This record gives sequence, C-alpha cells and structure tokens, in this order.
Amino acid sequence: MSPDFLAAILIGLLGSSHCLVMCGGIASALQLSVPAEQRRHGWYFPLLLSAGRLTTYALFGALVGYFGITAMQVTGASMLWLRLLAGLLLIAMALYISRLWFGLTRLEKVGQGLWQRLQPLSKALLPLDSASKAYRYGLLWGFLPCGLVYSTLSWSLASGSALKGAALMLGFGIGTLPALLAVGSAANALRQLKANMLFRYATAAILAIYGFYTIWLALQRLVF
Repeated sequence: MSPDFLAAILIGLLGSSHCLVMCGGIASALQLSVPAEQRRHGWYFPLLLSAGRLTTYALFGALVGYFGITAMQVTGASMLWLRLLAGLLLIAMALYISRLWFGLTRLEKVGQGLWQRLQPLSKALLPLDSASKAYRYGLLWGFLPCGLVYSTLSWSLASGSALKGAALMLGFGIGTLPALLAVGSAANALRQLKANMLFRYATAAILAIYGFYTIWLALQRLVF
C-alpha cells in the first residue's frame, strides 16, 4: 500500500468532520427514505449509497490524473512540478484538518452550478426502494460540492496517472466511510476523537511532514 494512498485515507478520515456537516444530514435522510421492508437488509443500502459515491470519486480522480499527466507530456514539463504541487496541497489539507486555515472551503462554490442541475435527477430516484436506485443516487451524491473533495482531486491531478488519481480519490472516500456509516454511540465517539485538539494536531502534523517531504524530494531532483 503506497504512502500516498494511506495519506488519502487519513485525509478522508480526519476531514470527515466536515463531511458530517455537508453529508451527515443527507445520509440520515437517505436512510430514512429507504422503505421499512428494505431496512431489514441492515447495511446493504447505506453501503450501496457509499459505493456509488466512491465510484464517482474514483472516476473523477482517474479523469484529472489522466489530464495532469497528459498536460505534462504535451508541454514537456517535468513530472516533478506535479509532485511539488502535491506536496503543497498536502500542507494545505493539513492546515484545514488542524482548523488553522479554511481556505479550501472556497472551492465548494466551483461545483454549486453543476449540483443544482443534478439535484432534480437525484430527487427522481426517491424513495430508494431498490438496490439500483441506491447505487445511482450514490453516484450523483459524489457530485455534491465539497472543498475537501476538490482539494483531493487537485492532488489527484498531480498524481502522475489515471490509475493513481483514481486510487487517491478512492482512498479518500474510504476514509470518509466511518463517519458517514457510524450511528449512535459510535458516531459520538468518532466526533469526540476528532474534536480532541492533540489528536487533530498530531494527525495534521503527520500530513504536513509528508507534504514537506514530498516537496523536498521534488526540489532535490529539480535542483540536482
């Protein structure tokens, strides 16, 4: 398992406090929209919703990863510039997770127009009375504007390939699963852990160190 993939999972896990604000209410409402007879399947429908969301994330990651490497090849620029960008984005996400800087939330305005056009399609799938509807709703849910998603997508742009870009977004999505699937005492425990200042700063520091390390490697190769 690559360090970048692990970092993406960590970003999703720690950044999912923002996901709880953006998507927690949606997740709860969607689970309530599942007919009572379908709720007997337990985690089946919530997992299908998340599977659809993660599919969209991975497709977006593959698309921007392919665009990034293609742009580098066309312009003849060094891939090390993409790694430099990746390191800077990791530091930006560390600052966001530590709650020292919230500039990434401004990115959410980018997707507002597209989401408004897709909302009617998502409403047409309610109630979620079949597995197909649940998965398709999850696909649309992946378009919900989110600064952390967009910043991770920017990181995928610097990943160097479509496959790596998809892997980063998939890792990020996996990291958000505990927060969005947890209920009751488990959700409260997760919130309390993320609210702990020492835990938040320690994990943000790990991301920042990895970001600086990525930048150092890129600069070392560019200079020498």
